[in-house]
Amino acid sequence: MFAVLKTGGKQYKVQSGDLLRVEKLAASAGETVQFNDILMVGATVGAPFVQGAGVQAQVIDQIKGDKVIHYVKRRRKHSSQRRKGHRQQLTLLRVTEILEAGAEASGVKAAIGAGSVSAPSGAAPANAAKDKVSAGGDDLKKLSGVGPAMEKKFHEAGITRFAQIAAWTNEQAAAMDARLGLKGKIEKEGWIAQAADLAKG
Repeated sequence: MFAVLKTGGKQYKVQSGDLLRVEKLAASAGETVQFNDILMVGATVGAPFVQGAGVQAQVIDQIKGDKVIHYVKRRRKHSSQRRKGHRQQLTLLRVTEILEAGAEASGVKAAIGAGSVSAPSGAAPANAAKDKVSAGGDDLKKLSGVGPAMEKKFHEAGITRFAQIAAWTNEQAAAMDARLGLKGKIEKEGWIAQAADLAKG
């Protein structure tokens, strides 16, 4: 049996026993995590996700990808050039089990990005976000530059309270910035400081 899961904005077709490299997850080597955003299990296609399905995997190691060189050169008089290297942080996993149903009751830690605050076990990030909002999540639109669309992105990433944003480290903020494609907006707008003030009430 195979499944198609979604994580880090990418889709992966996996079978039990497969080795998988995904964008860095908030998990340590030896831990078992569960992916809940499942697009397909066998011939069953989700809309948008297959309800109750999940893919469990064991974290083998936190690694870095191959170096990518970014080189820019401007020709003509007074030319300039710049060369930068980058190695993406990744998590190496081994798929252990594919669940067609009952994933929400498995009790296994949900697989979330390293820049996110931990989500409840056995719940899809999107569903967890909805539960938190209905239970009284903060109005994230109070942050400068955050509208309904951006607030929705935060909810899908499991961020529903100012205290979560205020607790980000620089590394976590950079990871969330890259994950949501914010182009440095977290730092430019000073969301962490704003969130800290708003969290105080």
